[in-house]
Amino acid sequence: MKVSIITVCYNSAETIEDTIKSVLSQNYQDIEYIVIDGGSSDETLDIIDKYQDRIATIVSEPDKGIYDAMNKGIKKSTGDVVGILNSDDFYESEDVISKIVCCFDSEIDVVHGDLIFVKSDNLEKVTRFYSLPNFKPWKLRFGWMPPHPATFIKKSVYDKYGLYKVNYRISADYEAFVRFLFVNKVSYKHISKILVRMRDGGVSTSGLKSSMTLNKEIVRACCENGVYTNLFFLTLKLPFKLLELLKRPKADD
Repeated sequence: MKVSIITVCYNSAETIEDTIKSVLSQNYQDIEYIVIDGGSSDETLDIIDKYQDRIATIVSEPDKGIYDAMNKGIKKSTGDVVGILNSDDFYESEDVISKIVCCFDSEIDVVHGDLIFVKSDNLEKVTRFYSLPNFKPWKLRFGWMPPHPATFIKKSVYDKYGLYKVNYRISADYEAFVRFLFVNKVSYKHISKILVRMRDGGVSTSGLKSSMTLNKEIVRACCENGVYTNLFFLTLKLPFKLLELLKRPKADD
């Protein structure tokens, strides 16, 4: 099984080398690595060029935002499975791809694992553990979704049901999950392993304004797919999120 990993970036010189190294250090052999840059003006491209002989595809040009860049990468991918790793995230260990490949078969279209948030200035300091072992598609109505960087999707799902919608600012990945998992009922599986470390401070977790935009886009994503929800439904998950903040990964994870 060939796995395509896509990293999209823009002026990511401070973090992208960690991302690239975590992909290139994977012990699974059949990986196609694709980097889509939005036309960076800092040293991002210099860092990418250091590894160009091990990156299958490098594109650097203006885009219409992060989801447009992801779509470019998916269109260029030739793998059976696609994973998207953002330029400030990195894989937890060198066997992440090996672990997820073992979960795929002819019956499984999506595999999602666990993710931990870490301090941007201390990558060993865990601030949040994000795991949805009991995820069901109906929970999307209440704002729950698998962590996108720790989710791997068969290319055939994108081919059949479409790419990310570029008219979303934060939640095009959420809309895609609603479309794939809820509406079209693609098969999925959870792996109880930490797959990705994500630095705090991403656009979807940056303050009240981003939270409001996120929630409005979640409601819109459901409504556009004929799935009923509302802002009140989304508030019902807050007590569970407080419990989630108390979770910490086990040492052997």
